[in-house]
Amino acid sequence: MLAPFTFARLQYRSGNWDTDQRMPSNLLHSLVEYTTVPVVEQEKVVSLESTDIFRYPFCYLSGHKLVQFNAKEKANFTRYVQNGGFVFVDDCNHDIDGLFARSFEEQMRVCFGPKALKKIPNNHALYSSFFKFEEGPPTTSFELNGWGDDLVHDYLKAYEVNGRIGVLYSNKDYGCEWDYDFRNKRWLAEDNTKFGVNILMYALTS
Repeated sequence: MLAPFTFARLQYRSGNWDTDQRMPSNLLHSLVEYTTVPVVEQEKVVSLESTDIFRYPFCYLSGHKLVQFNAKEKANFTRYVQNGGFVFVDDCNHDIDGLFARSFEEQMRVCFGPKALKKIPNNHALYSSFFKFEEGPPTTSFELNGWGDDLVHDYLKAYEVNGRIGVLYSNKDYGCEWDYDFRNKRWLAEDNTKFGVNILMYALTS
């Protein structure tokens, strides 16, 4: 029997990590609705300084502000990813030149080298891990409204370990896009959390 999936959110000392607080329960509801994966109903906040992160195959990291890992956070983040963990990182500013983007991408260079993050093609397995997204990452309403850098990002970036994504990085602000009570999904023409299901299923099965 599968162990229940826990949505683990990474707490880091710099910046602001506690964004989009309704999003995890929304994605967990979708995981239950569309798949047979058992879930823990509440997200788990895990300090990046703690070895507790190694208990979870999936972690989420987000924010608007500075990301600057201390020595313990850097060591744990690097070891977690290199040993098969999956981190979904989402820029709440959806801005390729904003403070979160610049500082997080610098942390990736510090942890994994200057060419760590690379654009992933739209035929990547991520886009067919459960639902089919033939055109790559779906847009968000925040991009279309011109908030942030006023661009629609037609790609995601990733750091891969042995051909598998270890860090999935988004400037699209999916966290804010999915930050609503799951009971309101019935008003949507199309459930916009389906791509979140793909991310979770890729992390759990790849």
